[in-house]
Amino acid sequence: MSGALRFGILGAARIAPPALIQPARVVAEAQVVAVATRDPSKARRFAQTHNIPRVMDSYDALVNDPDIDAIYNPLPNALHCEWTRKALRAGKHVLCEKPLASNAREAQEMQRVAEETGRVLMEAFHYRYHPLARRVEEIIASGEIGAVRELEAAFFIPLFLRPRDIRFQYELAGGAVMDTGCYCVSLLRWLAKSEPKIISARPRKSSPEVDRLMFAEMLFENGVRAKMSCSLAAFPPMKIYGRVVGAAGELRITNPFVPQRFNRIRVETNSGTRREQVTREPTYNFQLRAFIAATRGENTNITDGNEGVKNMRAIDAIYEKAGMQIRGT
Repeated sequence: MSGALRFGILGAARIAPPALIQPARVVAEAQVVAVATRDPSKARRFAQTHNIPRVMDSYDALVNDPDIDAIYNPLPNALHCEWTRKALRAGKHVLCEKPLASNAREAQEMQRVAEETGRVLMEAFHYRYHPLARRVEEIIASGEIGAVRELEAAFFIPLFLRPRDIRFQYELAGGAVMDTGCYCVSLLRWLAKSEPKIISARPRKSSPEVDRLMFAEMLFENGVRAKMSCSLAAFPPMKIYGRVVGAAGELRITNPFVPQRFNRIRVETNSGTRREQVTREPTYNFQLRAFIAATRGENTNITDGNEGVKNMRAIDAIYEKAGMQIRGT
């Protein structure tokens, strides 16, 4: 494929401008060419605001348009599977917002279609593509803090409860674990280099089947223990960090998930304490470059459908341990 990768956007989600539209203005190999929403007037306003040249009449029209190469899917979680599969079968590569699906079964189906069609399916865990993540990997791999023994991740945002917000609707696969918590699960699995068994999960709920806060403990197959906490409640205040305890020291990551706003690595060993920072270029720029490279056959898709299936299995297990329904069932 030559020239810029032409994207169509499903819906007019608030995440679309920072996640794709703005990066496409920086990354020359990408171009946002069309948008479709269920409300045509909303689509026109969105297109005008963001200088998107074409407004499509429907999601179907967008995914089947021959002049579009890739689809960005930031729809509510419950719609990820349906529209990602349709886009893949229409020959489009798909950048799908996280979490990949409502549950692991849906994620497996999405990955199966990606394999059948030979198209790229990338779950938009943008933080994994940022130099901060690479630097954390380098420090751990160097042996400076010794073998990893314990992990911790937290992602709390002060979001006041709004009953109509999609994040608090079970039917749309909402919940704290599905929003901020999916980042924590991804981070812990990545750092452990292993898959977890959920030891405990304690929710606080906004409704009988929707969590506004979740605490969970995990034991990974390689013996690493981990804790995660995530929240969409107004309190406690914002808290975003990762922590790695090794046999010879400790590494703490401040704001691993949105490092463009602020980031810091602190390493403590018997030799002392040091702090590092890396670039604050948006994570989404790096993600977009990796997605484009993957569509050209390069091995840059580190958050592919197989990875998404594993993350969803852990999320499903957290809900089961918490005595709650798996999303989408």
